[in-house]
Amino acid sequence: MNRPERAGRYVQQTTGYKAFIPAPLSPDPPVEYSGELQTLLSAADRDIGRLDALASLLPNPDLFVAMYVRHEAVLSSQIEGTQSTLEDVLAFEADALRDDTPRDVEEVVNYVRAMNHGLARLPELPLSLRLLREIHAELMRGVRGGDKSPGEFRVSQNWIGGRGSTLRNAAFIPPPPHELMNSLGQLERFLHEARGSVPLLVRCGLAHAQFETIHPFLDGNGRVGRLLITLMLCEEGALSRPLLYLSLYLKAHRAEYYDRLTAIRQQGHWEQWLAFFLRGVSVTARAATQTAHEIVALRDAHRAAMHRNAKALALIDHLLRQPTVSVNRVAQLMACTFPTASKLIRDLESRGWLKELTGYGRNRLWRYQPYVDLFHRDVLDARVDRTVPARVTGSPPPAAAGPGSA
Repeated sequence: MNRPERAGRYVQQTTGYKAFIPAPLSPDPPVEYSGELQTLLSAADRDIGRLDALASLLPNPDLFVAMYVRHEAVLSSQIEGTQSTLEDVLAFEADALRDDTPRDVEEVVNYVRAMNHGLARLPELPLSLRLLREIHAELMRGVRGGDKSPGEFRVSQNWIGGRGSTLRNAAFIPPPPHELMNSLGQLERFLHEARGSVPLLVRCGLAHAQFETIHPFLDGNGRVGRLLITLMLCEEGALSRPLLYLSLYLKAHRAEYYDRLTAIRQQGHWEQWLAFFLRGVSVTARAATQTAHEIVALRDAHRAAMHRNAKALALIDHLLRQPTVSVNRVAQLMACTFPTASKLIRDLESRGWLKELTGYGRNRLWRYQPYVDLFHRDVLDARVDRTVPARVTGSPPPAAAGPGSA
C-alpha cells in the first residue's frame, strides 16, 4: 500500500522547484512488525549479539579494530568514487607513498580519523547534531570537498541528479535551507526519545534513511550517514567495539539501496527499506564474525610457530595493528639493531607471511599479506556494482554524490 505521507511531502518553493520535507520519525502509521520484518529483526539482533560476544573473547580486540575501521573507510569512500585501496592506506600510514598512490588516499585516512573521533567523543558527548558536525569536519579536512563548509550544515539548496542536472530536472531535492534545522532537530529528538520504544536496529535503519533524505551537508552525507549506524550501535552498547560496517553490503546492492530510499520518499515504504537494511546487518555481522575467527586462527598459528622468539611474537602483534613495515620501523619497535630487524623480516618473509612491496635496494617495505588477504576476501566475493553514482549538485557550490552517498 502506498502511503507517501508517512515519509513527508513535496513542497513548492518560490523559485519553482519542489523540495522534499520529511515527516518526523517514527513513521505514522507505525512500522508493522509482522511476518518477514519481525523474523529479520530477530535474526539481525542475534547476529549482532554473536559478533559482540566474539569481540569480547578476542585476546586483544584493539589489535583488530583498527583494520576493520580502515577496511570500512576504503569501502565507504569507494562508494563515492575514490580509487584508493586498503594497501594504499596502509602504505600512506607507513610513510611509504609511491608514485602511483592515488591522490584521494587522504580522503580514506580522514574517514578513519572521523570514525575514531566520533567513538572517542561518545563517552562525553551524546550522539547529536554537534557530534555529527565534528565528525564531518574531520572527514572533510584538507581533501576534495574541503571547501564546502566542513563541520557546518548547508545554507544553500543542494540536489541529487546526474552530471549537469539542475533544480529543474533533479532526481531528488532535499529540504531547503530554511527547513533544514527543523528537520535536523526532529531527527535529533528521535535519536534521544525513541530509546526503549523502538528497537535499536530499527532506529538505526530509520535514522540512516532520514539523515540521507535531509542531506544536511554540501558534501560527505553518505559517509557520515553510514558512520551514524555504527556510532548508534556503539553508544547503546550493542557493540562494545566498532566491528559492524554496512558499506560492503550497500556497495554490492547499490541500485536496490537507492531504490529503497526513493520508495520511502515516494510511497512511504518504510517496512521494505527496513527489511533490506536488516538483511544487510545480518549478512555483514556474520561475515565480520567469520573474519574475526579467521584472524584469531591466523594469529594463533603464527604465534605458535614462533613461540621461542619473543621479538617475532611482538612483531606479529604489531603487524595485526599496522600490517606494513620497514626494517627501520621494526628495529625501532623491537629496540634492536638493523641487522637483527632485517633477519627477523627475512625469517617471516621465508615463511610466506611478509611480502616485499617495493623491489628497491633501499627503503624497502613489507606487508603482512595473509592478514590483509582476509579483508580482501570479502571485497572480492561481493557482487559489486562498480559504476560511479550520480553526482549530487548544489547551487553553488555543488554537493556530493549519490542519494544517501557522498
